[in-house]
Amino acid sequence: MQLEQIVERFQSKDPRAFEKLHSMYAENICGVINTIVRNDLIAEEICQDVFVKAWNNADKYNTSKGRFFTWMLNIARNAAIDELRSKSHKQQKKNLSVEYFVDIAEDTKTTEFTVDKKRLKSLIINLKEKCIKIIDLLYFKGYTQKEASEELNIPVGTVKTRNRSCISQLRENMSN
Repeated sequence: MQLEQIVERFQSKDPRAFEKLHSMYAENICGVINTIVRNDLIAEEICQDVFVKAWNNADKYNTSKGRFFTWMLNIARNAAIDELRSKSHKQQKKNLSVEYFVDIAEDTKTTEFTVDKKRLKSLIINLKEKCIKIIDLLYFKGYTQKEASEELNIPVGTVKTRNRSCISQLRENMSN
């Protein structure tokens, strides 16, 4: 069966056409979503939502405006970006701490590389508390500089200066 026929049947709400298109495109659509959200489970969930949205809006697809896969990809991309902008996604990122990432480094079963755990901890431990807070908020919890300034109740300029200073300290610790 030609792709045009499958798409027409999809637009006519044929479940077999849905299954066929899902088997053809799901892996690629999930992959694109995952490159945006960087979370396999969330990507799979969004991918399923994309197919349902395409199913519900199949009548809006127009062959003269582009390929069906491109249309699906645009839906997927927009859904992934919406997820990144959502409050729940931002909150989830803020719940991660420096210790979480150090623990990941200690669990060699989940990593494909080896980490000198003592060295990693010493790099972090030797930093001043204000540096640990800034790095934790900006790099591990995904705060913007503005959000970090609000969280720490300091000006944005101070956040920027401390960030540069703390990264320099980390580099210095690494070279020692």
